[in-house]
This record gives sequence, structure tokens and C-alpha cells, in this order.
Amino acid sequence: MNLNFQRAAVAVAAASLLAGCSKAPPLAHEEVRPVRSVVVGQSTGTVGATYSGEIRARYESELGFRTGGKIVARLVEVGGHVKRGQPLLQLDPAQESLQLAAASAEVDAARSRVAQARADLQRTETLLARQFASQTEAEHQRLALQQAEAQLRAAVARQQLGANQRGYTTLTADRDGVVSALRAEAGQVVGAGQPVATVAADGEREVLISIPESRVDELRLARQLQVTVWAHPGQSWSGTLRELAPDADSVTRTYSARIAIFHPDPGLLRLGMTASVLAPDVDGQRAIRLPLTAVVDGDGKRSVWVVDARTQQVAAREVKLGSAQNDSVLVTGGLAGGDIVVTAGVHMLQPGQRVRLAGGGK
Repeated sequence: MNLNFQRAAVAVAAASLLAGCSKAPPLAHEEVRPVRSVVVGQSTGTVGATYSGEIRARYESELGFRTGGKIVARLVEVGGHVKRGQPLLQLDPAQESLQLAAASAEVDAARSRVAQARADLQRTETLLARQFASQTEAEHQRLALQQAEAQLRAAVARQQLGANQRGYTTLTADRDGVVSALRAEAGQVVGAGQPVATVAADGEREVLISIPESRVDELRLARQLQVTVWAHPGQSWSGTLRELAPDADSVTRTYSARIAIFHPDPGLLRLGMTASVLAPDVDGQRAIRLPLTAVVDGDGKRSVWVVDARTQQVAAREVKLGSAQNDSVLVTGGLAGGDIVVTAGVHMLQPGQRVRLAGGGK
């Protein structure tokens, strides 16, 4: 019996061994990783650059007297609305009045000399007709009359100059607008040409901004600009680059730029308001916006994971990046509209790995 038992045990062990050898190894479990993604071409807008500035008038006049003197009256206040030709400041006109009086007296004297010379010529011509005077005397009287008339013209010109100088003692507005600054007070002595008042003209409004030297070309290429003001956050206006300074400020090393606003509302856009200018497409071309988390940086190359819609497998694709701002970046090459790009979990993926799109691939 022992021998039979041993033989049976050997047979069972052999059968078990044969059964184990013939069984196929278990299949390895393929991991499907959940990821977040975006369908490119359906994102709203592109990365833009925003610049802060202030609302300014299109035309601002720095006004000063055309003659020097002491200010005796300030006729307007800062913020007041003025009309073209309205007086703003007044100088003491005493000196100019004396000069005008002297010039007027010279004109009267010159007129008297002309009248005397004309009478002398007429008398000489009468005597010449009766042969009681010579031709030389007549010519001399004609020259005297011409000299007197020239002196009269010069005296009249000096009188007009004095009248102008008298008028220059009143500083007037050169256009309709708002007095934005006054730099002189009554009693102050100012020189000719010294700026004492600023008038911001009615009508066109602009935003004055400063541009870093690295963004000048981007602003030039921007196809459209959007202007918003801090006081009215729910409204915006379209604008365009009107003026860009040719050189940078010596202190800030930025370039001054003026953005013209289309159809400004004077009731909303008041002078000095804080404004922001957005250049939505600073690269000047159609581009795709992606979160920075979608970009994989390795071996000096930038790539993204693109999902095959049929197999749900990912593949790395090298891309060309444009400008970045905050948590977004512009992709200017390597992708096409409709591509599904992984935006979260990119560092856990391998080529050919299957993924499950969280949130329906949005």
C-alpha cells in the first residue's frame, strides 16, 4: 500500500506541474490616466498686454503771455470751461499803454510833417509855373514829401505794434476747452513766453501710456486696442495707436504713447481718469491660447500632449510659443484648430498612453 500511495502522490504532483506549465501568464493591467484637456480654437480670445495710463485731451495748449509783466488779475479757475477768445489772465497794462500813447503821438507828428511837405510842394509848383522857382527846388520838395510819408508809415507801424503789445497783456483761450492748469497767481511777475495756463480742448480724448522698450513692436502690430476706465468697469471703448515717442524717457526708460479713443463719451471720460489699454493680440497674428500648465519643457524644446480622439492615446507634439501673460501663453505654431491638448497632468504621461478626458474634454 505504501508503494501504491507513493505512486499516486507522484502522479498527482506531475499532473499539477503540467497544469501549471500549460496555464497562460496573467495580462498586465493597462493604466488609463484621467487628465484635463482643451479643444484648441475654442478658447476665448488671446493673451494680451495691458498698460495703465490716464485720459488726456487730443489737443492741450500751453499758454503764455507774449510780453512780460506783473499779473494783476486771474479771471478763471482750474477746471472751468472757457470759450475761444475768453480772457484768462491780465497783466498790468500801464507800461504798454504809455508806449502806445508815445507811438500815437509820433503818428500825429508824422502826419503834420506830411501835410507841411505837401503844402510846400504845392507852393513850389505854383511858383515854378510862374517861373519864380527852379526845377531843383520842386524836386527837393517832392523828396521831402516822400520822406515825410515814409516816416508816417513807420510811425503807424510802431503805433500798431504798441497796440498789439497792449493787447498782449490779456491772455485769452485759443480754443474751447477746460482749464487744466494755472501756474501763476496775481502779483507774480512773468516773462514773455513763460507757460502760465493749460487749456485742454473739447472733443477728442486719448489715453497717455508708457511702453517698455521690449513691447514697442508688439504695440505697433496690435490690430485693435480696448480702453477701459477704473470709474466705469462695465464699459469699454475701441482705440488705436496715434502717436509713439521716437526715444525713451531718460529716467523711466519707457516710450510714451497716445491711444486715440473712438467716439468718446465726454460725460464718462473725464480728464485725468485712470484708464487701461488692452492689446488683445500683441503678436499681430492668429494664435491659440493655452494654459501654461499644458506646456512641457525638456531638452530645450517646448511640447504639448495631443490626444487622439479615436484611440484616446496621447502623443507629444513640439510647438512654437509666443507671448505669455499671467497663467496663459500664445501658441503660434504646431497646433491646429480642433486638436485636443492635455492641460493638467502632463508630467505623468508617456507616449502612447491612454487617457480619460475629465469634464468631457473641455
